[in-house]
Formats: sequence, structure tokens, C-alpha cells
Amino acid sequence: MINKIFVIVLFIILSSCNNRVINKKLIDRHLITLSSDEMEGRRAGSDGIEKATQYIESEFERIGLSRYDTLNSFRQNFEFYDMSFNNVIGVLNGKSLSDEYVVVSAHYDHLGIKKEKQGDNIYNGANDNASGVAAVLTLAEHFKKLDLNERSIIFIAFTAEEMGLRGSRYFGKAINPDNFVAGVNIEMIGTESEYGRNTAWITGFDRSSFGEIIQKNLSNTKYKIMSDPYPKQNLFFRSDNAPLARLGIPAHTFSTTAVGKDSHYHKVTDEYKTLDVQNIKESIDLISIGILSIIKGEDTPSRVKIEE
Repeated sequence: MINKIFVIVLFIILSSCNNRVINKKLIDRHLITLSSDEMEGRRAGSDGIEKATQYIESEFERIGLSRYDTLNSFRQNFEFYDMSFNNVIGVLNGKSLSDEYVVVSAHYDHLGIKKEKQGDNIYNGANDNASGVAAVLTLAEHFKKLDLNERSIIFIAFTAEEMGLRGSRYFGKAINPDNFVAGVNIEMIGTESEYGRNTAWITGFDRSSFGEIIQKNLSNTKYKIMSDPYPKQNLFFRSDNAPLARLGIPAHTFSTTAVGKDSHYHKVTDEYKTLDVQNIKESIDLISIGILSIIKGEDTPSRVKIEE
């Protein structure tokens, strides 16, 4: 009985914190900025994505995140196809378990501009994946103000996901996976889940105990986390959780949108006006509560199973 009361009180406290930080005004600012025509569709390696990079950097700076590893800025630069790219990474250092890491990520690139197309030719990528980046930025600010993470949280905006997960693959090559406790990837949360309001689903639910931990943390709330309703789409290996999961890290993707059922997917109509901003807010609330015991060091997910 005491434990149940404690959980309810904690939920009330967190909800109060969420109302201050996880709010539609802040989320709207991120969404409108990142999905604007000025960003030119955020194609990796383009001038447009440079503007998005600068915005994410400025937000990490404003929030007060630290640089990652030996980087002297928030950019992790790399090259492929003789072109330059960069992930954007900020760190919220942990307390007693600072050398154990939880990644919170989303890709910030999209498809850019098709110059040969008549009329609207900018692929704004509002749901895919400005919605996920808005969640990362909001969660960074939320957990910075909450100030209770025993483990370090690494917030990453991955580039070149649309080019074959290049940004997350590059990041994964240089890490010691034994130090990484979990990967929380966020992809396309701008529409209502197949399961209804206040729900989201994660890919690879049965591959580790990550999902069960999230379910436990949400058990006395209005939120529910479910398993991926579209297993035949093989989504577990199609987003930026995959390169980390292949290293054994329990890295999973939160989503509410089915690729095959979204009429705006990879189309110029994927714009801010098509988003369900309230759903995005509720999804961020859900994630913030769901992963709390992991960042506090109270729960550690089992290592992921990779059999395909």
C-alpha cells in the first residue's frame, strides 16, 4: 500500500514538472522551426540541415548540456561519400552512476527539396522526424530541471538516417557498449497510435526487458506502452536504435505512427499543420515517466536479443 501511494505521489510531482516544461508552447516552437520551409527539408549534407543543426546546438546551449566525450562543440563530425555530416550531441551528466549512459535520440534529417517537382517541392518532415527531435529537446530541458538522473543521459540528434542510418552507425562505432544501459529512440509521434489516445508502442518489445520496465513505470498513470503492431515491417532494424541494438544495447524506438498507414509519409504534405500536437505532448509525458527508473539507476534493462 505504501509503495502504491509513493508511486501516485511521484506521478503527481512529475506531472507538475511536466506541466512546466513539457508544454505545447515549447513543443510548438521546436516543431514549427524544424519543419519550416527555411530548413529546406533538412536533407543530410545540405544548407538546410545546417540551419537545423544550429537551432539544435543553440537549444542544447540554452538548456545547459555538456559536450560529449572529447568533442569541443555539440557537433560530432564525420564523412562519407566525400561529404561532411554531423550528429548533434549534448550530455546531462549523472551523479552516482555518471559512467553509465542512457541515449535519448531522434534523427533530424529528412528528404530535402526535389527541384524538378512543380509546386510545393519541400519535404518538410514534420512528423518524420521533427516530432522526434522536438521530443528530444523537450526531454533534455525536462530532465535538466528535474535534476535527479543518477546515470548520464546523452541526447543525440542523428543525421543521415534517411541515407541508411549513417549517423547512428558512426556514433556506434566509437563507443564501448558495456557502458550503455539503454537507448531511447523516438520516431514519428505526430499522430494517434493504433492503440488509441495516451498510448505509444516500441519496436522489439520482446527483445529485452526494456518494455516491461516502461510498462511498470506507467502502471499507475493514464499512459500505456504497447508492442509494435506491425512486426512484418521490421521496424526494429529501420531506425536509429538498430546500430546500438546490434551492439547488445537494449535500444528501442518509441513511435505512434505506422509507416504503411501514414498518408503523409515521405511526401511534401508532411507539414506542421498535419500534426496532432497534443499527441506529441502526451507521448513525451509518457516517455519521461516511462524511462525514469532507468535514468535514476533503479532499473537496468536486459541486453537485447539480436536474432533476426
